[in-house]
Amino acid sequence: MQPTTLSTVQVNGLTLRIRTTPGTDASATSRSPYVLVHGLGMTHRYLDRLRAELASDAVVHSVDLPGYGPDPQPGGRLGVEDHAALIIEALAAIDVRSCILIGHSMGVQFVTEAALQAPDLAERIVLIGPVVDRDRRTVIQQAVSLGRDTFRESPSANWTVYTDYLRTGVRWYLRQLLPMMEYPLERAVERVRCPVLVLRGGRDPVARRRWCRELAARARYGLLVEIDGQPHVVQHSAAPAVAAEIIAFRSVPAADDPAFLFQASDRPSGKLEDRSA
Repeated sequence: MQPTTLSTVQVNGLTLRIRTTPGTDASATSRSPYVLVHGLGMTHRYLDRLRAELASDAVVHSVDLPGYGPDPQPGGRLGVEDHAALIIEALAAIDVRSCILIGHSMGVQFVTEAALQAPDLAERIVLIGPVVDRDRRTVIQQAVSLGRDTFRESPSANWTVYTDYLRTGVRWYLRQLLPMMEYPLERAVERVRCPVLVLRGGRDPVARRRWCRELAARARYGLLVEIDGQPHVVQHSAAPAVAAEIIAFRSVPAADDPAFLFQASDRPSGKLEDRSA
């Protein structure tokens, strides 16, 4: 992996840590950077493989949100809108003015909301394993799906996930869970102006195919990619494939059609084929 620098940014008394990996390509600095945002209970660690792959194309910033990692947890609950505002301010602090925002699981809510709050910042957004399915918006349903996913993940993915959960702690996890359950992602996606890539693992029991297709169809410019045979933490288990799809998405022009869908398995040549929903 390329050498990575760590920036500690203070926003409204809260600490965000941003790890920056320079692009390996000579022209990488001329392209808009990628910004990675983790999910509930997690840190940058389960995004590290994807960060390394994306660095072949452009600079990559991986954000650790307040309360996740070694820093003290905020005193009160932070909503999705609060997290999005923090991300926007932190990126401004390191002089990121335009980027491709990439979120996983709960992180998709933050990048979607950031695209709404700062449309000039979000050139495109990528929603990996998006939550929460509007037909499965209960804690029990989500817990069951996550439990099922555990048996589909690799040992290294499970180790990373559960050690991060332990670092985060039950209190902060539960405090952030309720805002996530309440956020109407499907409505927010409808209002996003930039192109949206929805990406899921083909065996993801959390972000199911019907839900992901709906999100892509609701977006003004929506694309769907499914990585065959992969679970919820697809960016860890299939980082090269996920990175390839994201890099390809950078070059896809926004079509006039409000939604066009494609699947990775339909494109053995690696070329993008637009499909009307």
